[in-house]
Amino acid sequence: MSTNTLNAAHSLGPIDRIPFGEGRQFDVNGTLIAVFRPRNGEVRATQAECPHKMGRLADGLMGGTTLICPLHGWKFNLATGEAIMGDCGVQTYRCWVDDDGTVWVEV
Repeated sequence: MSTNTLNAAHSLGPIDRIPFGEGRQFDVNGTLIAVFRPRNGEVRATQAECPHKMGRLADGLMGGTTLICPLHGWKFNLATGEAIMGDCGVQTYRCWVDDDGTVWVEV
C-alpha cells in the first residue's frame, strides 16, 4: 500500500496525545486513521481498521516497525502497510511531526 502525497495535510494536535509505543485513532474529515508513535521517535499512520475482522488497529501491539492487530494477530509493516502475516496489507498515510511538536497527516 502506498502513501498519496497529493492530498492536503491535516493537523492532529500535539505529539503528546500519543504516548511512546502506542497508537491513537483520529477522524480526519470522515476518514478514520490510526497514528502510531514507535519508541524510535517516528510517527506512522495507517487505516484505522484491520482488513480481516475490522479490529481497531490503534489498539494493536507495536514492536519496532511491526503492528499486530488486537483481534486475530495479523501483522503489518508500519512503514509500508505490507502484510507480514495475513492476506492483505493496510493503507498507509504520510505522517510527521513539525518543529512545534504538532502531528500532521496527509489523507
